[in-house]
Amino acid sequence: MKISFAILILGVPFVFSNCSAQGDSRKEIKLNDIQVIGSHNSYKVAIEQPLLNYLFERDSATGRSLQYEHIPLTEQLQLGLRSLELDVYHDPEGGYYSNPAGLDIVRASGNTPLPFDPEEKLKLPGLKVFHVQDIDFRSHQLLFKDALTELLTWSEKNPKHTPIIITINAKDGKIPELKVPFPFDADALQNLDTEIQRVIPADKLISPDLVRGDYATLEQAILTRGWPALDAVSGRFLFVLDEGDAKSDLYLKRFPGLKKAALFVNKEEGHPEAAFRIINNPIAGFDKIKSLVAKGYMVRTRADADTEEARRNDYTRFEKAKESGAQVITTDYYLPGKLFKSDFKISFTDGGYERQ
Repeated sequence: MKISFAILILGVPFVFSNCSAQGDSRKEIKLNDIQVIGSHNSYKVAIEQPLLNYLFERDSATGRSLQYEHIPLTEQLQLGLRSLELDVYHDPEGGYYSNPAGLDIVRASGNTPLPFDPEEKLKLPGLKVFHVQDIDFRSHQLLFKDALTELLTWSEKNPKHTPIIITINAKDGKIPELKVPFPFDADALQNLDTEIQRVIPADKLISPDLVRGDYATLEQAILTRGWPALDAVSGRFLFVLDEGDAKSDLYLKRFPGLKKAALFVNKEEGHPEAAFRIINNPIAGFDKIKSLVAKGYMVRTRADADTEEARRNDYTRFEKAKESGAQVITTDYYLPGKLFKSDFKISFTDGGYERQ
């Protein structure tokens, strides 16, 4: 006999189901039973050549690491990617990032910069999306809310899609000679959550509340009952704050126990809110990832980094990522790159980007 029970969370009916030994013997596929390939720094537009040449002259390692690009977000989803990464900067008054120094560097080289922010969206207050202030500032969506709106639009046109996992870096790192970002403090983290919930409806979110249900903690829920059935959360988004303890603790002060929160946090196992882990190196972290996945956690790792694997056509890291069982594997090369010669491409054996 199949047993179902509904839990009303955030006003959204949500159904968990299980199968008795005497009834349907098919194994229920849960969210953590799948493995998907996604993109790293998903919004990134290539650095224009005169500026890239300047970076190579100053520091060739930095230039090499930044020499990649992505197709627009919608095209990535249409291709089959089911994980994206967004880097977000705090800009409370607007205009702080409107005139990146890289434009002047291009002009000083005797070239005219490519058009940048023609609609002057950067002058608006709110969260911005790009990679590195002043030098890697081109983005398919400069405004965080525009990126969210684009993702929601695609999802509404494809309502049965496999859940899309979005990792978010709240960036405020200081880099010598570059503009100093605003600190990503508690208010900025509150704004991050507010913008997500303002754009993405509750019935399109896989929220911590939804996964926790009636368990005391999120970790207890995922280790005891497990993640939701995949079919029950199709067409939804799961957001993760990809930050360490300093920022995740600030976020938890605003959302104790992650109640009414949009984002999961990257907390070590044993923490009450531990559920989704970020372990970027699947070689060094191989045993840990395998152990976490076996226990019921979800993990994101990376198939390549800093363009190095693509330059060497080296799939070692990707093979370890697959073997580790990490549910999310991100790459800069779901399609072969065009910025230097390489056939490097990350996909599963069938050419697709998700598997069970």
